[in-house]
Amino acid sequence: MIKRLLVLAAAAALVIPACSSDDGGIAVTLSDFKVEPAESSASAGELTFDVENTAGQTHEFVIFQTDLAPDALPTNEDGDVDEEGEGVTLIDEIEDITGGSTPSLTVTLDAASYVFICNLPGHYRQGMHAAFAAT
Repeated sequence: MIKRLLVLAAAAALVIPACSSDDGGIAVTLSDFKVEPAESSASAGELTFDVENTAGQTHEFVIFQTDLAPDALPTNEDGDVDEEGEGVTLIDEIEDITGGSTPSLTVTLDAASYVFICNLPGHYRQGMHAAFAAT
């Protein structure tokens, strides 16, 4: 009986950390016209962003590494972000996220400052940007 309890305790010790680990993604909500990460920072390394578009229209999720303020990224003549502009490094993106969609994106982020945006025409100008930090 004691052996059986020890085996069960050892098995539970292996299972409990797996159930309580933090490998779930960081939630990001896209709406008209906001990008809202559930957290403003996370530890540097491999991160998964679980993006939900709650809007009725299509959006995208773009990650830039930058020291610029979210509303001060370089723009083209239309006011959309120049994805190759000075002061920004494009990390990755999910394009064409239709309303109700919930895609995920896994990236490796160095310890730095980042900005999340939607760069569909006019969306950045309307406030679809948010700061994020990997520490």
